Amino acid sequence: MENRRIAILCSHICPPEPLPFSGVVSVSLCASADSDKVNACVFCKIIRGQSPALKLYEDDMCLCILDTNPLSRGHSLIIPKSHFSSLGGTPPSVVAAMCSKVPFISNAIMKATGCDSFNLLVNNGAAAGQVIFHTHIHIIPRKASDCLWASESLRRCPLKLDEETSQLADQVRDQLSKNSKDSLSQESNPVSHIS
Repeated sequence: MENRRIAILCSHICPPEPLPFSGVVSVSLCASADSDKVNACVFCKIIRGQSPALKLYEDDMCLCILDTNPLSRGHSLIIPKSHFSSLGGTPPSVVAAMCSKVPFISNAIMKATGCDSFNLLVNNGAAAGQVIFHTHIHIIPRKASDCLWASESLRRCPLKLDEETSQLADQVRDQLSKNSKDSLSQESNPVSHIS
């Protein structure tokens, strides 16, 4: 697993073929940060215009680029222009700005690649496969029978509606309730238990 993480990270830092730089990228909060982590972050370097990338889309909040080690043709990344190392540390307004671009960008990618489907993916944390610790969303174009994920061939087990599952649901609702009380920006309430 560690070798895979290193290989993916290296592919982002040193792509196999030189990529032409597609113009100046706007200055963002990444440009003014003093942190060593931010200064070393490959996505922050792309945002500051210090590293090449094939830019597909850009606005004040985010940037979309082609992944330098794609899982499929057109595999792209939506990256916030401010540095946040995980989804949990990314403000809801930034996540909303990134997610609001998904229909627009994914439709363009699907038309350009001839795909009719895509996966939307966030690897959040090392155990989930995150290798660049700057929040980002993957848009991965798909075609029927492309066998991209080994897990697609696994048989899925139905959810057991037992005491353990009920306790899990209660624990998640409790956490959602605590989180909504702690955050004034949280306007939605957890779903009530359905018997």
